[in-house]
Amino acid sequence: MTATDAATGLWDISMNPSTSPVPSAERDAILANPGFGGHFTDNMVRAKWTADKGWHDAELVAYGPLLLDPATNFIHYGQAIFEGLKAYRHADGSIKTFRPFKNAQRFAASARRLAMAELPEELFVASIEALVRQDHEWVPRDAEKTLYLRPFMFSTEIGLGVKPADSYEYLLIASPAGAYWPKGLKPVSVWLSDDYVRAAPGGTGEAKCAGNYAASLIAQAEASQHGCDQVVWLDAAERRWIEEMGGMNLYFVYGSGDSARLVTPRLTGSLLPGITRDSLLTVAADLGMRADEGQISVEDWKAGCESGEITEVFACGTAAVITPVGEVKSRTNGSWTVADGGTGPATSRLRQELLDIQTGVIPDRHNWLHAIC
Repeated sequence: MTATDAATGLWDISMNPSTSPVPSAERDAILANPGFGGHFTDNMVRAKWTADKGWHDAELVAYGPLLLDPATNFIHYGQAIFEGLKAYRHADGSIKTFRPFKNAQRFAASARRLAMAELPEELFVASIEALVRQDHEWVPRDAEKTLYLRPFMFSTEIGLGVKPADSYEYLLIASPAGAYWPKGLKPVSVWLSDDYVRAAPGGTGEAKCAGNYAASLIAQAEASQHGCDQVVWLDAAERRWIEEMGGMNLYFVYGSGDSARLVTPRLTGSLLPGITRDSLLTVAADLGMRADEGQISVEDWKAGCESGEITEVFACGTAAVITPVGEVKSRTNGSWTVADGGTGPATSRLRQELLDIQTGVIPDRHNWLHAIC
């Protein structure tokens, strides 16, 4: 059983690890070429919430399948949220995560929006510490690879009544990760979606919930049909203002060199408040680059590229870090290229600076790193 002191925020996670871990030779072979999201560590963490007991029975157990009743609430009504963050092995052998309390805060915000029980920040971070310490051999030693962490929660009440559930389960799993894009850091082509929107004001756009991603898949398939790597979402009201790329935030670079200026679409309630996005606002300032939040229309993007005012565009998120955008296609606005279609200097500089902070190459000036072991 798990002893919980909710008054002080201290959480004791029972440790019942796998008795049949993956053999070291097999694990090393996986770590040599892990891909993204296809392999998982030996263990996972789980905790339960019920209306009468609150959060309880937090435990680390062997990674394995879940047994669900066909009438489990989330299958039918979609009360399911998740997060994504990484554990990095530094040159001295230590393992750290990047801003996990920000993920915990966003996880709680997503839960509130979906009328779910909120997981305490301390339990969220404690679960990460427990799993990474137990499965530390799964954290790659290669600086280009990480251990991707996937916390998620779903409703578990059994019944078909349409209402907030009276029970939930939280789980944390981990997956060794190489590059998110198999072809490496190369500019992607994007399709502006005129037919579909990701979210609308008052909706669930700023929540990291499963339904948002399910609704995005048809537009992503449309992008693929037009030879594009990703979809870019426009606002729901006017279908004019740029919001996000797939599940990533966007940045636009105006000018170059010392005069380079960054603009990212401001948070309107329909955009996901990305932690990488937020971090880059600070990193840019550290590098002497002006960074603002504003509005960019499709017309602004196209005209800016044609005039040379917009010199670079990139997307950012936990999984891919920073991804340059090289080409834009649209049914109603034609197609255009961002600068020469390559990776620009501001994009490269910001990406390297952020990675160097995360991997301990340069000092952590903002105390973003959370030591685990």
